[in-house]
Amino acid sequence: MIRLAFALLCLLIAGPARADELKPGYIEFTQIKGETWKLVWRVPNGAGLRTVNPVLPASCIVSHRVDQTIIATATTTVFVVKCAEQVFGKSIGLPKLSGSQSDVLVRVAPLGHPVQVMRLTPLAPSAEIRATPDRFEVARTYFVTGVEHILSGFDHLLFVIALVLLVSDFTAVVKAVTAFTVAHSITLIGTTLGLIGLPQRPVEAVIALSIMFLAVEIVKRKPGEPRLAERVPWAVAFVFGLLHGFGFAGALKEIGLPSGDISVALLTFNLGVEAGQMIIVLATLATLAMLARYAAPLKPHVMKAASYAIGITASFWFIERIFV
Repeated sequence: MIRLAFALLCLLIAGPARADELKPGYIEFTQIKGETWKLVWRVPNGAGLRTVNPVLPASCIVSHRVDQTIIATATTTVFVVKCAEQVFGKSIGLPKLSGSQSDVLVRVAPLGHPVQVMRLTPLAPSAEIRATPDRFEVARTYFVTGVEHILSGFDHLLFVIALVLLVSDFTAVVKAVTAFTVAHSITLIGTTLGLIGLPQRPVEAVIALSIMFLAVEIVKRKPGEPRLAERVPWAVAFVFGLLHGFGFAGALKEIGLPSGDISVALLTFNLGVEAGQMIIVLATLATLAMLARYAAPLKPHVMKAASYAIGITASFWFIERIFV
């Protein structure tokens, strides 16, 4: 049981190292004018999609490749496409999508019609392009995207884990997580609607700094001498939650919002983030409970080791985001 508990905690910490492989592929099909469309096909490295090409409606023919960008995490290719007929009622997809490959997010933006966002999976490798997107489809797509973003978002995941490690009391955790939720919901909605905004790069650096702060608070705490984050964890969570909200908003910028269902997309994305967040909280609390029950003498050492691992990782991100 000791080994199992430690392995679970290590998995929570090490999981982000593999998270890039879980990010979906991305197809953007945008009408430029008349018969001319732009196709953007982003293939995440390690997802097994490099040899797979999007299948467009039969009346659409790829004219030529405009650009290709290759970075450490993905390859993005841009094509010009000519569609002789309307695309509504026809399918777009990846028929060769298999169970070993990543899901694919599709965004279709026809002129004069709402943006449609869909998720392709091995069980549903193609989707119909509709003139009016189904509201339930929008809700489902953005909910799943929200869950995936928090579970595969390196920094957000570690921040939540560190918050639980700092205030392992259930009531204190609930208050802190609630404050974090309220705060990042404010900036997520405000940024997405264009009411507020900050440059993404400094925000990402400060998010890494917030994780470092929590890791230091955990390592330096002493019995009977509560530190700032221990005295008012909800306030600390709220302040840093405002910054994390800007980070969550960055995820939505890549896929955009369906013009006819902005409120539904925002709500379900945020609910997805909260669902993923609760998974992290419950998993961390369960791991700590197992340690306390079956390996109490080891619990302080495991928590300190986890805190150092989280702090070192966050420090690397902070330096990388400032100087690289």
